[in-house]
Amino acid sequence: MVAFAVVCSGLASAGAAARAFGGDYLSAFVNLPTLLVAVLFVAVLSTINFIGISESLKTNLVLTVIELSGLLLVIVIGVLALSDGSADVGRPFTFSADTGLALAVLAGASTAFYALVGFEDSVNVAEETQDPARSFPRALFGGILITGIVYLLVAFTATMVIDPARLAAEETAPLSLVITEGPLAFPSQIFSLIALVAITNTALANLIMGSRVVYGMAREGVMPSILGRTHRGRGTPWVAIVFVAVILLALVTSGDVGDLADTTVVLLLLVFTVVNVAVLALKRDRVDHNHFSAPSFIPIVAIIVIVVLLVQQEGAIFLRAGILLVAGVVLYFINYFTKRSLDRRTPGAR
Repeated sequence: MVAFAVVCSGLASAGAAARAFGGDYLSAFVNLPTLLVAVLFVAVLSTINFIGISESLKTNLVLTVIELSGLLLVIVIGVLALSDGSADVGRPFTFSADTGLALAVLAGASTAFYALVGFEDSVNVAEETQDPARSFPRALFGGILITGIVYLLVAFTATMVIDPARLAAEETAPLSLVITEGPLAFPSQIFSLIALVAITNTALANLIMGSRVVYGMAREGVMPSILGRTHRGRGTPWVAIVFVAVILLALVTSGDVGDLADTTVVLLLLVFTVVNVAVLALKRDRVDHNHFSAPSFIPIVAIIVIVVLLVQQEGAIFLRAGILLVAGVVLYFINYFTKRSLDRRTPGAR
């Protein structure tokens, strides 16, 4: 269930990306119905995923470089705004009179948690590194640190250059205002293109992760075996790819960008609750090799913070997340009773 929740969190994130792709950034080039664009978006990325993992990862690498260039461009605009005096330095530190400081920080933390999507997936390749006990914690925490710094610089730049109320009104394309109205004015189409690339990168990475985890669970015998089938020519798990695409299409039609992002947050918070409880339990085990060990107070504090963040979410978000998890339970029992039936029919089966 934890693995399936991780898959669903990634698909909810991809759904938010699909909806965002058909929003204001795409409208800089062509006006099309958001839902239609989102469906086509899912179809194209699922096709790339089907073609092969090598092609998918190469595409992901190119998209990442382009994505980072867009964020660095926003930061450069912030530096120029500070130098020419057009930036309002106090605005990022001003809170709304209608919202208390603590509540504002919690709401921001809950939303920012969406940025953590993908970091937990890196553990899947830790066993392929040299000296993972030393290298993986550095890579994980270093990646979070670098990303956090970039996000903070972008957030400060955006609010220094543009009033936060206007940014909030632009749900799908807030940074385009920074690009077009900042001291280093660029044609909106340039940043819109970079943003579309970034959105595509997010969705593709989550589709790759989701299909491979579903495939792995099927191979381990905890999901229906049909999800473990691979294509004879491409070698890719085509049934799992189709399966996650269908779930993604259902998510795309069930809510807007904010709803799907919040669904991602809720699912990951539930996963991380289980993870932190597991950390406390596993710390009691003795192992005969060097390994990273977090201080006991960290998972305890993490569980408390997670509960507080979950309380901030609306009931409709929990309903969507609950439906996804129920689907996982149904698949588990379908697999369980199917295997049990086959075992009864097969002489000597256990």
